[in-house]
Formats: sequence, C-alpha cells, structure tokens
Amino acid sequence: MSVKIRLQRHGKKQKPFYWVVAADARSKRDGKYLEKIGTYNPNTNPATIELNLESAVKWLHNGAQPTDTAKAILSYKGALLKHHLDGGIRKGALTQEQADAKLAAWLEAKAGKVDAKKEGLTKAQAADKAKAFKAEQEVNAKRLAAAAQAEADAIAAATPAAEEVAEEAPAAEENNETTEA
Repeated sequence: MSVKIRLQRHGKKQKPFYWVVAADARSKRDGKYLEKIGTYNPNTNPATIELNLESAVKWLHNGAQPTDTAKAILSYKGALLKHHLDGGIRKGALTQEQADAKLAAWLEAKAGKVDAKKEGLTKAQAADKAKAFKAEQEVNAKRLAAAAQAEADAIAAATPAAEEVAEEAPAAEENNETTEA
C-alpha cells in the first residue's frame, strides 16, 4: 500500500480549508485517510498552517510521498529538514544534539521571517488606511467648500431681489398717497 501525504478539502464554496492527511494513494481526495497531520488555511494572510511535526516526520520515515503542495507545506514548517537531519543521525554524520540545534536555529530564523512579513503587512494596511483617510478628508473639504459657495451664491441671488422689492414698496406708497389726495 503506497501512502501519500496530501490535502483534504473542507470549508465552503470560495472559502477552502484543508486538512493535511496521510492517506492511501488509491483513496478519494476527501475520502478515507490514515491520520490527520495538520491543517492549512489559505484564506488568511499569511496562510495559517498548523502541523504535527513528529507525526509528519514519522510518515516520511515510513515512506509516505508528499504531493507538491503538501511538500511545500512540510518544507515551510521544517518537517522535511527534520527528516533530512534524522537521516544524517542514522548515518552517523551528526549527533542528535547537533541536529536539534540546527533545526531550532532554522525554526527561529523562519519565525523571524514570518513575523517580519506580518509586520510589513500591518504597516502596509495602516499606510493604506491613512492614505484613504486623507483622501476622504480632502473630498469632504471640497464638498464643504462647494456647499458654502452654493449657499453664498444663493444669498447673493436673493439679496438683489429683496432690494428691488424694498425699492418698489416706497414707490407704491407714494402712488397711493397721490391717488388719495
């Protein structure tokens, strides 16, 4: 029986969520599996990956072949590196302590890169938000200026008409006085 480490799709339409599983190569994509190794959520930025490292390495030692995407996930989380270092320990090229130190250093460097990316995304979101706020303020200022101008024009247009009415009223009173006399 050949075993594959692959992704099993879950979630809704347009919102995929995957389980990383060890499954018989002949089973269906979302069918029976031997063991659930972890999860992968591509909907977040950066993608969220939870992986049981020991279980993944155990399956790799037993000969399980990862698919391309599963291989990328295992590499990202360090399972392939641990599998490689365990091969060096079996051959006598490394000691367990040296392998653990190399893996820990690699995981620390990887965590630093991921944190840097998250920080960069946060800064980019904040910059975009500030830019949008500034643009909105400019639009609001223009809108208020246009409203004030329109109000001033309306007042200016109403003022001459009021002056004409005021001039006509005394003239009408004089006409009334002359007709009465």
